[in-house]
Formats: sequence, C-alpha cells, structure tokens
Amino acid sequence: MNNKNGVWYALFVLFLINTMNFFDRTILAAVGEPIRREFELSDSALGAMNTAFTILYAFVGIPLGRLADRGVRKRILAAGVFFWSLFTAASGLAQNFWQIFAMRMGVGVGEASCAPAATSLIADMFPAESRARATSIFMLGLPVGLALSFGVSGTITRNYGWRMAFFVAAVPGLICAILALFIREPKRETLKKTIPDERSPSVYKIVLSSPTMRWLIASGAIHNFNLYAMSAFMTPYLMRFHGLDIRDANFVSMIIYGVLSLPGLLLSGVIGDAAKKRTPNGALLVASAAILISIPFFFFALGVSAGNVYPFLFLMGTSVAFLYFYYSIVYSTIQNVTEPRSRGTAMSIYFMAMYLLGGSFGPYIVGLVSDHFTKQAAIAAGALDLSVLALEPFRAAGLRSAMYIIPLLSIVLTGVLYAASRTVKQDIEKLEGRISEIS
Repeated sequence: MNNKNGVWYALFVLFLINTMNFFDRTILAAVGEPIRREFELSDSALGAMNTAFTILYAFVGIPLGRLADRGVRKRILAAGVFFWSLFTAASGLAQNFWQIFAMRMGVGVGEASCAPAATSLIADMFPAESRARATSIFMLGLPVGLALSFGVSGTITRNYGWRMAFFVAAVPGLICAILALFIREPKRETLKKTIPDERSPSVYKIVLSSPTMRWLIASGAIHNFNLYAMSAFMTPYLMRFHGLDIRDANFVSMIIYGVLSLPGLLLSGVIGDAAKKRTPNGALLVASAAILISIPFFFFALGVSAGNVYPFLFLMGTSVAFLYFYYSIVYSTIQNVTEPRSRGTAMSIYFMAMYLLGGSFGPYIVGLVSDHFTKQAAIAAGALDLSVLALEPFRAAGLRSAMYIIPLLSIVLTGVLYAASRTVKQDIEKLEGRISEIS
C-alpha cells in the first residue's frame, strides 16, 4: 500500500467508523417511541435517555483528546469503537429506564475517542487547502450513519422488536475496530518547538485564548442542542402528528437525514474552501448564511398539516441540508486556528462544550417543554386524568409546540458564527506568526 493509497484507505476507514459512531448513537432516537411506551415514560424521560450518551462523552473527551495528541491514534480509535459496540449490544438487554440509561452512558465513553483522534489524523494527512473537503468526506458518516440507523433500526424494530436493533448494530462496529488497526499512522506536523510544551497544562489556556475558538465552542453548544433535539424527536413526531408506523416514520427520517442532507454536507467543504481562498473568513460566512437560510424551511415544515408527509419531508430535509453546512467548515476552522500539537485537545474542549451544554440539554429540555404543552392541551380539552398513559392523545400537539424552540435558537447560532467570522483572520495570522518565529 503506497502512501497515497494509505491516506485514502485511512480516510475511508475513518468514514466507516464515523458512520457507526452516528448509527449507534441514533438508535435510541429511531426506536425510542416503543421503549417509551413499554417503560411508560414521559417525553422528558425519553429525552433524558438520549442525554445519557452525552454526559460521559463530554467529560471523557478531554483526556482522550490529550491522548490523541500524544498516543497512537489508530489504536485509540480501534479501542473506542470496540468498547462502544459492546455497550450498544448491551443496551438491548435493558429491562428498565435506568439500565438503558447506564448502557447509553457506556456508549458515550467509547464514542468520545472518535472525533479528536480522527480529526487529528485528517489534519496530518491533508494540507490546509484541502482539509475541509477531507473533513466533509469524514463527516459524511453523520448523514449516512443517521440514515442507516433510522432505516435499519425502524425495520428491525417493526419485525423483531427494539432489542434486536441494538444487537444487530454492534456487529459492523466490531469489524471497524479491526480495520482501524491497519491504518498507517501519519507523521504529525512538528515544529522545532511546541507551543506550548505538550505536557504543559497551559495547552488549554492557549486553545481558549483564540476568540474564534471561543465563538466556535459557543456555536457548537447551540448547534448540538438543535440537532440532538431534532434527531431524538423526529421519528416520534412523525408517528404522533402524521400518523406513521415506526418503520415508515423512520424511513422519512432516513430520507431527511441521509438523502436530502447530503448536498449540504458535500457542498459545504467545496464552497467553504473556495470562499476561504477569496477571504480568510469566507468559509465561516458561508456557514452563517446557511444556518440563516435553514430557519424559514424549519418553520414551514412544522406548519404542515397532519398527514401531509411529502411537504414536511421536502421542507425539513432542505432545512437539515443547510444546517449540515456547519460541520466540515467549523471542524476544519478549528484545525486551522489551533497549533498542530494541540489539535486533539482543541477538538475535545470543543466537544465537551458541544455535548455537555448542547447535546445533553437539547432532547431533555425539548422533552420537558413537550410535556408542558401536552398537559396544557389535555387541560384545554377538559381532561381530568393527567397520568402518563392518559396524556397519549395530546402528545402530538405538545411535541409540535416544543419543536419551535429549534428555529428560534438557529437565529442565535447565525449571529455567533458571524461573530467568529470577524475574528478568524486575526487568529490565523497570529498563529502563523508564532510558528514562523520559532521554526
């Protein structure tokens, strides 16, 4: 295997691992409605089960990010995917809320190894001018993983039950763990000196000293709040409001996340790199504009009347496509404003905020708001029994009202990304100046 082939083999394996990364974390969103009914849970409890994944994911990512800066990254990836696949299988054995909550926390520990190690590998395999495109290929695992998870898990659940969906998902992850061991570890970008010394705790201070990095961290929290709330409740929304069964609801989710979203993820890297050649802040301006465009499509999708699935599918899919512009542009920007020996740490700090402040709260808060509006709808209808089972007829209206939180927060996200675009040129020049001084 020559060096060029080795690079593309590595990127392909990273794509496969990222696909399983999002496949396994999305299973609960695909099969959550039958689990909620079996365990007699509220929407806030359903959201909390989705939140379980992010709790340890956020905290474990920091030490794993530091390990990615110093250790053999392919081994970190192999161990991580093996670990989270075992916990995915174990989720199918859960007998109550707390058992599946614990298993999902275990999945989060394993998956925390993926992004810091993988993005660090990509940064060392590809030059800055093509890094966004390589990152966009890696991030194709997001829509592909989501699509497969919704489509496969929904079909398996309808035919064999939700537990079998978890068992089946573990198998390809174990195969990916073996494939990762055959990646050729690239030579890290090195300087005569490192800014700062890799053993120094001040590496965190250096990463956070960048105004662009701070804005991107804030953007990650908001974006993940939205995306995780959407994925957690998309299939339940389609089942409740549009009256689809679990397989058909998951097929619609699959098309939204895996087909209609692909143009956004693929074009973002190309357009972002082209815009960056015109002006250093061009890529972030593209990301900001894309989020802004996504907002009206989301509003109109929620306004579609019950049973009109095709208009909902087109509008929501278009919104998600523009939301996906975010990933390859922001991930590559983090690499561009971060000193080479700190890239894994930078990604782990970003992901800690992204998941602890965003992904952890998104499904749970939207679930809480859904419970609130569900009770209000029941009270307005004159219902006296407000128990979990008695509220079922009102859950569609409650969830629909709660989901309007997402486009409102996207307005804030647009402003945050625009603020990052105002500082990125200065941060890149500052980093290049420090490197040239000691090289």
